[in-house]
Amino acid sequence: MSSEYDAIVIGAGPAGSSTARILAEKGRRVIVLEKEGFPRYKVGESLIPWCWFPLNRLGMIDKMKASRFVNKYSVQFVGMSGRVSQPFYFWQHTDHDCANTWQVVRSEFDQMMLDNAVEAGAEVMMPATAKELIRDDDGRVVGVRGVKGTGDDAEPFELRAPVTVDASGRDMFAVNRNAWRVPDERLKKIATWCYYKGAMRDEGKDEGATTVAYLPEKGWFWYIPLPDDTVSVGVVAERDYLYREGKGDPDAIFAREVEIQPWIQKHLSTGEKISKCRVTGDYSYRSRYCAEDGLVLTGDAFMFLDPVFSSGVYLAMESGVMAGDAIDAALTDGDVSAERFTEYGEKLCHSIEAMRQLVYAFYDQTFSFGDLLKKHPHLHADLTDCLIGNLEKDFNPLFTAVREFTENLPAPLAYGRAKVPSSEVQVPG
Repeated sequence: MSSEYDAIVIGAGPAGSSTARILAEKGRRVIVLEKEGFPRYKVGESLIPWCWFPLNRLGMIDKMKASRFVNKYSVQFVGMSGRVSQPFYFWQHTDHDCANTWQVVRSEFDQMMLDNAVEAGAEVMMPATAKELIRDDDGRVVGVRGVKGTGDDAEPFELRAPVTVDASGRDMFAVNRNAWRVPDERLKKIATWCYYKGAMRDEGKDEGATTVAYLPEKGWFWYIPLPDDTVSVGVVAERDYLYREGKGDPDAIFAREVEIQPWIQKHLSTGEKISKCRVTGDYSYRSRYCAEDGLVLTGDAFMFLDPVFSSGVYLAMESGVMAGDAIDAALTDGDVSAERFTEYGEKLCHSIEAMRQLVYAFYDQTFSFGDLLKKHPHLHADLTDCLIGNLEKDFNPLFTAVREFTENLPAPLAYGRAKVPSSEVQVPG
């Protein structure tokens, strides 16, 4: 295994595998470092329609169609009374193959993505834990030091490349070492989730629908059908709501909230809980920077947004594809300074901001998407595009209308761009 590469990718999740695939198919020498053995568990199983486009670019569509993943044609919402909305079928909005997306088992999906990168020529070192970035005398990132293997068998390694890609997910390898993490203070949520076997599913084309079921104070359940007669089900809400009784046992909290939501209670009644509840918190954050000289951040290593609209895997893959293209162009020109990734940062932040405003509107207890569309029916297409991931368009008309119903939409964040002099801004913390 060579110590000299065109690019080093830290992390083999959807963001890292996407970047590695793009670079490898362009003939670049790229190595992926992954600290865990694959396959490994991850949550985040529901793909949104616009995932089709990075998947297509990555040569994954035929593999997805041949997989055992559940077809997802729609999303539906359930009120606190248990009343179900009319499902929104993606084909009602677009006559495109993207109207058929998938509910995936992440251990299998991520393995498929990594294998796809290897097929194009990417190398993988696994398990391999990155420990520190190597910098030259000017502070430019020029490689990675780490250890290969685990325990007493671990051996140190040092790899060098013009570009290092941080795709380490919520480990946020570079962000934590550079103190770049900035939480989104108004989107601090807690999630607890588990898996059931034999729980109820809707029939026919609705069998794979994602269901969002409401709880008081804008909390909500997800209900995601998976293969093997399994469903992923979780609850997301403010910490003060979930821990209102002062009890911290995730399984007890989950069971209590199930009793509150009639639709969830009914659908789980036929099933058997097959896992303990897991917990995560402080969902939403963004890095101060998406790139510096010799370093590019992708996916959750750069940012994460509340999962209510299932944008995580899409933003991971899309940022990975974008980063791969930008890195290839920078390598061709022999200039991997932060400035070369200015456009990458601007495009990525534009997409994130559109979805972020939608998330803020969702959590405003006085806001209703139904009221918005009743007054502005011509904005239905814009709202749908935002929900399904078509995030490059101009959403100013949509959010100007949303502001008629809520004062809680956020201003765009001033940070998150490439670390060039013009991006030096004051941020919280």
